[in-house]
Amino acid sequence: MKKHILCLGDSNTHGYCADPADCADGGIRFNEDERWTCLLQKALGPGFLVAEEGLSGRTTVFPDPLHETMDALTVLYSLLKSHEVIDLLIIMLGTNDTKERLGANASCIAIGMERLVRKAQSVDCWGAHAPNILIVCPPPIRPEMEAAECGAPMGKGCLEKSRELPKYYKKTAELVGAHYLDAKDCEFNQVDGMHLTRKGHAQLAELLAQAVPGLLP
Repeated sequence: MKKHILCLGDSNTHGYCADPADCADGGIRFNEDERWTCLLQKALGPGFLVAEEGLSGRTTVFPDPLHETMDALTVLYSLLKSHEVIDLLIIMLGTNDTKERLGANASCIAIGMERLVRKAQSVDCWGAHAPNILIVCPPPIRPEMEAAECGAPMGKGCLEKSRELPKYYKKTAELVGAHYLDAKDCEFNQVDGMHLTRKGHAQLAELLAQAVPGLLP
């Protein structure tokens, strides 16, 4: 059986494109030649199966009062069981957790990630090997978010919280025994300031293609 890698994330795992001019198809989602998940699959080769589980607006554990089932924790058990056996779970969440209406600072967001990872570790989806999880800290939100149309519902304080996440996520990874990768140098666009560009998807795929083989059982 192929090595199975599950990618759990938000719109940046789904492949949302805020700038249609940056997408080959001119739409709102990067295609299979552009998304980091698909590029990772291509880089790793036929011995691997990379599965996407990206949902725009997804948080770690915080319910969103405006949209139902946005927190990963609520759906995690059934999601993981539907993909077993999993050799590596990649979690890239946190950008949406910074929303003002959710009321969580960077430290609390990291505690949410801890709770999510511990739940994933408890699910019987790992086959004969131990739970194997990689936490990816998303790039910090750019100032353009505040001037974008989507900036108003995001609220205040998002930039600051996203910039503080790496130090907390790194400690969380150490605490729960997960791997850690900081995607800080992967490019966010200048339209809404919080979504990967086509170049950013390629950069993230390259980072993961280098790291993943050494993380697999």
